[in-house]
Amino acid sequence: MLFILLQAAGGGNMSLLLTMGAAFVVMYFFMIRPQQKKQKDQKKFIEELKKGDAVVTIGGLHGKIHELDELTITLEVDRGTKLKFDRASISLDGSKRIQTETAKPKVDRASTSPDGGKQVQTETANA
Repeated sequence: MLFILLQAAGGGNMSLLLTMGAAFVVMYFFMIRPQQKKQKDQKKFIEELKKGDAVVTIGGLHGKIHELDELTITLEVDRGTKLKFDRASISLDGSKRIQTETAKPKVDRASTSPDGGKQVQTETANA
């Protein structure tokens, strides 16, 4: 009787092994692979930076690239104010967001009115 119970318990090891293998495959495709892709994109982005690009650092500082070096980048954050950063401190996500915002045409909301573009003049009474 004990022999039969031991044989029945032996089949559970195979299903446990399959379950653990399936969990690893799911974890790889949902966690590890996207992170590796993001790191690859970040590295490519840093290698393609050029003078004049608007970027954001991982600390949130906005600026334009003034000078590039093998390991460092000098950003111009204001007229005459230049700061030196490590290349790895440039944020891909923040920089892409800034580049897409500057590419969009801006609408001057002050010149349009809610009545379909007709300019309405109002008189003010001076007392």
